[in-house]
Amino acid sequence: MSPQRPFDRAIIYVLDGFGVGAAADAAAYGDAGSDTVGHIARHAGLSVPNLERLGLARISSLTGTGLPVLGAHGRMGEASAGKDTTTGHWEMAGLVVEKAFPLYPEGFPEEVLAPFRRLTGRGVLGNRAASGTEIIQELGPAHQRTGSWIVYTSGDSVFQVAAHEEVVPRSELHAACRIARGLLRGSHEVGRVIARPFVGTPGAYTRTAGRRDFAVAPSGPTLLDALAGAGHSVVAVGKIEDIFSGRGCTRALHPAGNEALMEATIRLTREDTGSGLVFTNLVDFDMKYGHRRDPQGYRDALHAFDERLPEQMDALGDRDLLVITADHGCDPTFRGTDHTREFVPLLLHGRGLRATPLGERRSFADLARTLAANFGLTWPRGTSFLDALRGGA
Repeated sequence: MSPQRPFDRAIIYVLDGFGVGAAADAAAYGDAGSDTVGHIARHAGLSVPNLERLGLARISSLTGTGLPVLGAHGRMGEASAGKDTTTGHWEMAGLVVEKAFPLYPEGFPEEVLAPFRRLTGRGVLGNRAASGTEIIQELGPAHQRTGSWIVYTSGDSVFQVAAHEEVVPRSELHAACRIARGLLRGSHEVGRVIARPFVGTPGAYTRTAGRRDFAVAPSGPTLLDALAGAGHSVVAVGKIEDIFSGRGCTRALHPAGNEALMEATIRLTREDTGSGLVFTNLVDFDMKYGHRRDPQGYRDALHAFDERLPEQMDALGDRDLLVITADHGCDPTFRGTDHTREFVPLLLHGRGLRATPLGERRSFADLARTLAANFGLTWPRGTSFLDALRGGA
């Protein structure tokens, strides 16, 4: 590796909600004892030999099979307040959030809903914390009769709006979410407003691929801004563009589902996307299996990811770095349906990169500091582990 720039490009996979054990401060969040990967293995069985070769068993409670480790490996704790998607992604891009986004376990106040109803011209059903799949089954018929929005939240800082595509055009749903995003400011500035279109008939509703996340804009500069400003490419795959409100993204793709997201990332890895990042979020782990408390489904999704890892690794160029991490935990066996405050994996692979322990990192921002150093940029937060990668090459 060149001492000036060991890597020309980083391919980052965020396995949404893939925690590797309760964080040191998990008890403060009611999450003591959570362990996404360990509990999936215990309740459903788990065989992920390729992730194990990258070091997963060495940084989690997963029982290893003795396979040789060939990647740099560690785990990261979160310095930011909260355990949500936006906070986790911002911190790994170098922006630590000191104050958690607001939560609404009892629903949203009238001072939010009244202008939302007035500006969108529709009523509101629900307005409580709920599972998205369950609330559309419950309130879908009333929504179809009245045309009122189904509004709900969760343990995350989100304002979610669901509508049947035959009742409300997808474009109107997205416009309503932009209105909500404009209203949810100040003390009500939630992390994300999420559009949740669905189709079907009573008792058989299904959500569609028209989901959109309208995140609050980052409260400060991120590594994405710095890289794009220095002339590097930042290719956002999946909901990455939404999480960063488009800032610092030079190109964006929005495939739906883990399989399509991984296919797009492998294809981009084989392309000459220029120096910089390919940044992918695999949302299904969290959305389909973590929140729905489905350890078997989560296991199957991890198996599918692991089976394609060799293809992803083979696609890497000589100066590419593969990074596998997460934004928070979402233990499918834990109480409730919320995210869990956990450590996240830090698994890295590249041509010539040897098995290198990176230890327990104090902040997700260590990843941003490391990548910034690689590209010759300064960054104020986090601690770089670039020298350890150089030593392991």
